[in-house]
Amino acid sequence: MAPVPGSGLAKGLAVTLRTMTRKTVTEQYPDAQPELPPRTRGVIGLFEENCTVCMLCARECPDWCIYIDSHKETVPAATPGGRDRSRNVLDRFAIDFALCMYCGICIEVCPFDALFWSPEFEYAETDIRDLTHERDKLREWMWTVPAPPALDPGAEEPKELTAARKAADKLAAQQQQRTDRPGQEDPS
Repeated sequence: MAPVPGSGLAKGLAVTLRTMTRKTVTEQYPDAQPELPPRTRGVIGLFEENCTVCMLCARECPDWCIYIDSHKETVPAATPGGRDRSRNVLDRFAIDFALCMYCGICIEVCPFDALFWSPEFEYAETDIRDLTHERDKLREWMWTVPAPPALDPGAEEPKELTAARKAADKLAAQQQQRTDRPGQEDPS
């Protein structure tokens, strides 16, 4: 049997009418903020105090969108007769989000936990040149980084915390011994 002329058009209009009568599920974005998962990849935040200017993030970035400038400072010796040390001081840390592909390699390779994912996603600019964010802006996003998820109750404590706790207990025991034996001189 041959198809009736215009039956395709009638089916299409029927689908359109059915869809028009249903309630929409679209959220109107600026008016209603979306519910984001807790560890959403939005923008990269910088914790400046942890950055040692090792440049691993900039070297490993496949897009070369991280710009770091630094200078060396001499730190005087802590003890007399000791040797002066030099350390890197961060002058500029910028990420060009126009180039960034949000792969997270920079965050993974950072050995000092200076970079984190922030769930902030509203950083649009009218000029593409304004998408290069300097360390001041990256520092602001650091405060929006959610706390890491809690450890499993049965998991063992991280070795850093165990070592710090042992050192603190040892120091407390030494101080307790000193207070228990008044009048004796401190051998150290």
